[in-house]
This record gives sequence, C-alpha cells and structure tokens, in this order.
Amino acid sequence: MYKLAFFVPASHVEVVKAAVFAAGGGRIGDYDHCAWQALGQGQFRPLDGSQPFLGQTGQVEVVEEWKVELVVADDLIAQVVAALKQSHPYETPAYEVWRLAEF
Repeated sequence: MYKLAFFVPASHVEVVKAAVFAAGGGRIGDYDHCAWQALGQGQFRPLDGSQPFLGQTGQVEVVEEWKVELVVADDLIAQVVAALKQSHPYETPAYEVWRLAEF
C-alpha cells in the first residue's frame, strides 16, 4: 500500500480527486473515495521556458491550494499517479508517494 499526497489549486481539487478515484485511489476495505484534505498556501516562481497555469515568468506566485492525501494499492500506484498528472492543471504538479509498512 502507498500513501499519495498532492497539492492542487481550489479550482481543480474536485476534478483531480475524481481522476485519482476513477483510477483506483482512495480505497480502504469496503470504502472508496477515501481522502483527507486541508487548505493551505503554496508558492512557486515560473522560470524561463515554463508555461504556467497561474502566474508570470520570473515572478513569485502565491496561491491557495489543497493538500489531498489518500491510500493506493500497490498494483494501482502507477496508474493513479498518471491520472493525477493528466488531470492536474499545473505543468509540473507537486506530489509525494510513500510506501506504507504493514503490521
């Protein structure tokens, strides 16, 4: 089992969650669409050659973003991350993947 966390602007949080759920993320036992999310503030500066969804090249952009966390089965992690990348509005979405220990 893996834990996936990603950061997404409020405008796209439901779209991206729907994509990762459709790919099989967020299943725990007899439940699906399981996730935890918290609102926060992210920042980035687009560099030369980038094509930012928000902001302008060379200027720091501060944006309201959601951090969404969910679990993903071993055999689904690659397709769930692919769904995240495909549905996310950012050119390079920020995400984390952790392997979970079983006890």
